[in-house]
Order: sequence, then structure tokens, then C-alpha cells
Amino acid sequence: MSILNVMWSGGSAFASIHKVHRQILSQVDPTIAVNTWLLCGDKQGCVADIGQTREWRLSSSQLKGKHVWKLLQGRMRAQFYRALKDTDAQVVLLDGLGTARALLPVLEKLPSLRAVVLFHGETRIRAADRELLAGFDGARLTLAAVSNTLADSLASALRLPVVTLRSALDPVDFRSRLLSREQARTRLHLPTDDTPVVGAVGRLVGNKGFACLIEAFAAARIERPRLHLVIVGEGHARAALQERINQLGLQGSISLPGHLDDVARLYRAFDWVAIPSLEEGLGLILQEAVLAGVPVLSSELAVFREQLAEAGWYAATEDAQAWSEALIKTFSVAPEQIAKAQSAVLSADRGWQEFSQTARTLLSCRQ
Repeated sequence: MSILNVMWSGGSAFASIHKVHRQILSQVDPTIAVNTWLLCGDKQGCVADIGQTREWRLSSSQLKGKHVWKLLQGRMRAQFYRALKDTDAQVVLLDGLGTARALLPVLEKLPSLRAVVLFHGETRIRAADRELLAGFDGARLTLAAVSNTLADSLASALRLPVVTLRSALDPVDFRSRLLSREQARTRLHLPTDDTPVVGAVGRLVGNKGFACLIEAFAAARIERPRLHLVIVGEGHARAALQERINQLGLQGSISLPGHLDDVARLYRAFDWVAIPSLEEGLGLILQEAVLAGVPVLSSELAVFREQLAEAGWYAATEDAQAWSEALIKTFSVAPEQIAKAQSAVLSADRGWQEFSQTARTLLSCRQ
């Protein structure tokens, strides 16, 4: 009896998704084995390589059936079928719609297996997706999303029920790993004095809103010249972001340290955490910052209001002037009071309990 965890890919770009799956799988009964399939890439750097990990090393084009690979999809699915028949898995946890498109046609032929598809963010729904998902009854397929906001959106688009499995972190475990302010700043090569620092964490891609944040920061420094910004993450937008930083002459005030495996330990280096995303399925960075006792300034998105309500500090999406004004205002208030209010609303202990119970129910091998 086991659970199979199927991930689309490894690498730093998928680190947050792997983190969520690891949290979910940590709730499984320890007597039940968990194994992982990695469809693309290798397991180096993955945080959800639980149990024995099989690397399929397929390309995105192969999985999506693009071009000539469409003719070979039958062969790929036959390989999946044989591999699934050789396991003793009863539940298969699928990472998102892309993974579901690749595996669900195979699982249709294996009635002893139950599938859970976990959505991490908004995705384009096709008519073929509705048809595929509707072909399973509720006893064999559960759709879940990492926030109420995302679950409601998907339920409307798919015309199917979607369970909310709002991702959460174990507060005790998370806080026990945090470095002190001085240690975290030293790790990030920041001044260990009272220099005000805004931190941001995420992939360096367009929809994370970091280009807007840099413009807002540049304007805010006119009034707050000692302000420093750190954006931790990696991605294809790095060159463009660095070029803009250079154009603004802010090389000494904005740092891009790249992807750091231990970033979750470093939040106390920051006075505020900024999340300027254009869209998010949940935004686990928000929870990590609040758990670390650091206040959050975020985009005006429903998924952030779902978590922080009126205790949140919000700025309009992609509005550099609004973000600049908000950044200036953050350093005219006591951040400890804001952090305390946000922590009370987020209610991390209750969130972790609800998450743990829902995860155990979804992955139960006894349904």
C-alpha cells in the first residue's frame, strides 16, 4: 500500500510547488510508503523527492504531445501504464493540470487507483480538460486547490467541485529554523545595523511584479535614501531586472542574490516583505513572512485578502506610484504592531491544523 506523488518537473522554478507537496505528504500515515515520479528534469534540488524517486526525463513537448510527439503519446502512456501496474499505489497525487493531462488517460484504465489533482495557480481550461475530468466519478478523482479564491475560480471554470486545501506551514517547525536578524543579514551580505531593508522572494519572471517593485523602490528612495531592497530568486527576467537596476544607478541599494535553498530561514533580515505579484494561487511567501514576524505589503489580490483581510497592507497591481507611496508609508509606522495584527488574522496554528486534517483525508488509502 503506497501513495505516488507525480511532479511535473524539478529545479528552482518549481521549488515552491515541491514545498507544498512535501507539506501535504508529511501528513501521510508513516506506515504508508510514498514514492515520487519526476516527469521532467532531475531530482537535484527538489524538496519533494520523498521515498524512491523515478526520473522520467521527458521533455515538455513530449508530455504535451506537441509536434511529432503527438504520434508517440500512445507509447508514452503505455510506459506509464506498465509502471503504474507494477506499483502498489492506491492514491496518486498529481501536480497540476499539465500532469493530470498526461496521467489521467492512463488512470482511467486502472480502476483500483484514486487520483487527487492539486492546482497551485490559475490555468487555461480547455473543453478537452472538462471532458477528461468529468469522465471520473467523485470516488476516483478529487480536485483540490491551494486557496479558497483559486478553488472558487476553478469550480466555476470546470463546472466541477473543487476542494480547498489551503497550504500552510507547521508554525513550530518553521520558526525553529529561522536565523536571527544579524545572522540572516550576514548571510545576505547586508548591513547588520538599523539600515531599513525590504525583502522580496520569488521567481524572476514577469507575473511576480518585480519590475514594478524596482521602479517603486527607486522613487521611494528619494524620501528614504537609506532604503535597501533584496529580491531573492532566479529566472529568465534576471538580465532585464539587473539592467534596469544599473540604469537607475541602484547597484548598491538593490541586490539579486539568486535562488537560495535556505531562503525560508532568512526572513528576519527584512523589516518588511513585499509581494508585488500580478497573480497567485496562494502566495506561500506571505505565510512565511508572517510566521517570521515580518509584516507584509502585497498586491491588491483576492487571494491575499483571503489570508490577511483588513490587517493586510495592499497596493494596486502594477502601479509603481501606489507601490512607492506604500513603501514610504511602511517606514513611518511600527512594523512590530503590523506584524502582530497580521499574525492574529492569519492564525497559523489553526491553519496548520485544518491543512493537516484535509491533507490526511484527501490522501487516505482507506476511502
